[in-house]
Amino acid sequence: MLSRKALAAGAGALLLSYGAVQAQDAFNRDPAQIQAGTYKLDPAHSKITWSVSHLGFSTYVGQFAGGTGNLTIDPKSPQATKLDVTVNTAAVGTLNKALDDHLKSADFLDVANHPTATFHATGVRLTGPSTADITGDLTLRGVTRPVVIKAVFNQSGVNPIDKTYSLGFDGEARIRRSEFGVAYGLPAVGDEVTLRLEAEFKAAKN
Repeated sequence: MLSRKALAAGAGALLLSYGAVQAQDAFNRDPAQIQAGTYKLDPAHSKITWSVSHLGFSTYVGQFAGGTGNLTIDPKSPQATKLDVTVNTAAVGTLNKALDDHLKSADFLDVANHPTATFHATGVRLTGPSTADITGDLTLRGVTRPVVIKAVFNQSGVNPIDKTYSLGFDGEARIRRSEFGVAYGLPAVGDEVTLRLEAEFKAAKN
């Protein structure tokens, strides 16, 4: 016969499981059901992961964490979506301090003179039920170039932790760093940089 402690633990696990199922059911993966409005980027759960060929031996990976941004979206008029994001270039990280310091130098990001990078969306074109091409202007090291982000909508719903209505997206873009004045190490270190984007947005509070 099960002890009272075992029964209590089983009941607790069942309640937690039921709560998790309820929370999952409350999420919506249909972008047509997004609540129209303005959203703020959640820096704690958003990041840019970049990768580049290193001498052909490996694909080296690093990240930019955090950032600030505003998203205005209406599922009835996706082409009118507004998106602006700012990233602190000093937030670059590779888990190698010497390399991080080099990336912040004038050879690469030139953080002292260009402390931020920005993206301003100029157009949105739906490419599937949950995908879109977001065209915009990326400004890096004071140079502005057009970039296309291949975006995927993940889901919307009330975050069960902070009780705030939220949206989630993934995305990918490719740039040539030489076009932004970052020529150090070419061609041994790759010119093409892949940017993998993860973004959570929280409904803006009035």
